[in-house]
Amino acid sequence: MERSCYNLGIRKKMRILVLSFFSKLVITKIQKSAKLLTILGQFQLTNENLKQMKLNKYVVWSFGIGAILTSLSGCQPKQEKKSPNLVYVFPDQFRKHAMAFWDDPQFKGAIRTKADPVKTPELDKFAREAVVFTNMVSNCPLCSPHRGSLFTGLFPGSSGVPLNCNSKRPVSSLRTDAATISDVLSGEGYDLAYFGKWHLDFPTPNDPVNPGNYVDPRRPAWDTYTPKEKRHDFDYWYSYGTWDVHKDPHYYDREGNRYDPKEWSSKHEANKVISYLKNEYGQRDPKKPFAVFVSMNPPHSPYKSVDDCLEEDYDKYKNMTSQELLHRDNADPEMVKAKSAPFYFANVTGVDREFGRIVQQLKAMGEYENTIVVFTSDHGETMCSQGIKDPKNNIFTEAFDVPFLIRWPGILKARVDDLLMGSPDIMPTLLGLMGFEERIPKEVQGYNYAGVLENEAINGKRPNSALYIKNVDGEKDANGKVLSYFPISRGIKTHQYTFELTINRDHHLVKTKFFNDDDDPYQLNNLPVDKNDPVVRTLLDEMAFWMKRSNDPWFEKEILADWINY
Repeated sequence: MERSCYNLGIRKKMRILVLSFFSKLVITKIQKSAKLLTILGQFQLTNENLKQMKLNKYVVWSFGIGAILTSLSGCQPKQEKKSPNLVYVFPDQFRKHAMAFWDDPQFKGAIRTKADPVKTPELDKFAREAVVFTNMVSNCPLCSPHRGSLFTGLFPGSSGVPLNCNSKRPVSSLRTDAATISDVLSGEGYDLAYFGKWHLDFPTPNDPVNPGNYVDPRRPAWDTYTPKEKRHDFDYWYSYGTWDVHKDPHYYDREGNRYDPKEWSSKHEANKVISYLKNEYGQRDPKKPFAVFVSMNPPHSPYKSVDDCLEEDYDKYKNMTSQELLHRDNADPEMVKAKSAPFYFANVTGVDREFGRIVQQLKAMGEYENTIVVFTSDHGETMCSQGIKDPKNNIFTEAFDVPFLIRWPGILKARVDDLLMGSPDIMPTLLGLMGFEERIPKEVQGYNYAGVLENEAINGKRPNSALYIKNVDGEKDANGKVLSYFPISRGIKTHQYTFELTINRDHHLVKTKFFNDDDDPYQLNNLPVDKNDPVVRTLLDEMAFWMKRSNDPWFEKEILADWINY
């Protein structure tokens, strides 16, 4: 029980009397000290130690009085702890290896493979102050499924977003009844803002500027307008569905007004974020903590020319050969796509600069030390590794692994951490760090690793593995609309192994991938798979655990039950 505030009137009178008495005494002492120093000065004594000794005596004595007065202050109201802000920046298709600091002495050897030859000075500085993950994965490495998991803490089959969203896939759209991180933070009094790509809705002909029409002229339509009822309590809205024209972006505000700024999208979005943080036009309630999500589209494709990036960034890479840019042991610099490398890395550098500008604004307004800042991505980018064209939606480390850097000084110790964390773990972990563990929705399938991040010695709660998910279109109606999804592949990643099983439409096993990442970090040697091998049995058991927890179709239908012990 807290100390009661009885006899408050008596305490107040005592404080006044004591203050009056000691004030007179202090003034008298200071006057005598000044007189003494004057005399010393007349005798031209330069013993500063003697003078300082006299002054220090009275300074210390005065502090003692302050302590007494403080103890007599009675029951002053306790100052409430300030809620942390959140700034979450997640550019699309930004791979883990595209950060220069991996080659710095502080981080050398933290990942098994080479860093890309990129220039990321802002991330390099940020990394030295952050928890830098080496094993963060995007469980279903596509834009929409990852985002669904990020916001709901659910795996794609439960979030409502098992596939990338477009107008042919009514089966894939973020559940309006799911409690998202923004819903929770809104309930806790946060001012919420969203900037950039959303890509979580099934597009419909709901263009607010041209009613009855799709926003996107393409078919199927990918871009769409997100009406208020689908925004999950975001207060400030400056967003679009998905539109891959980096220098001609468009956005809709909370009222459905459209903006076409004719500016490289990442720079424009950073400008809008900075304006929001400054509250230049009253965009937010300054009395509330803020939570800001910034989804930049670059370095997502296209990356074919300077029409897709800023020339100042391209200039840093234009004289490098494909062999120099794609120096990973598993990359094929002879692929046609290799010509895209300088433009991809140019966008990486541009995104780095815009992230730095946002960080600088937090510092300028005095909120950097009280803000949880995260830098991550939807998924990676193969960029000619493994000789495949698909930049994502595969289990290879270039696509499956993502950057994840989180900074919150005073709470999280800056370090490299090999925690195997996935997309559904982000929402509960952030809520745990922010003090809202009790508000994590019961249906969440991810884990809250706040305790592990706050105390790296807590090893018992660290996962052994992370689930890999690949879905494709399932059944279609007469109009070609996708009514279901097919779970074509499932896999597992541990600290040592990467393992994948692929089935056909009859649920028969048709392909496997199995890599010892310690011995084969570039995943060039696909090992034979024997289901009776003890290592394989362990990996299958890990898969069974995660598929049961996520209520995955493989678990529901007991797919490959002769392999997996459900």
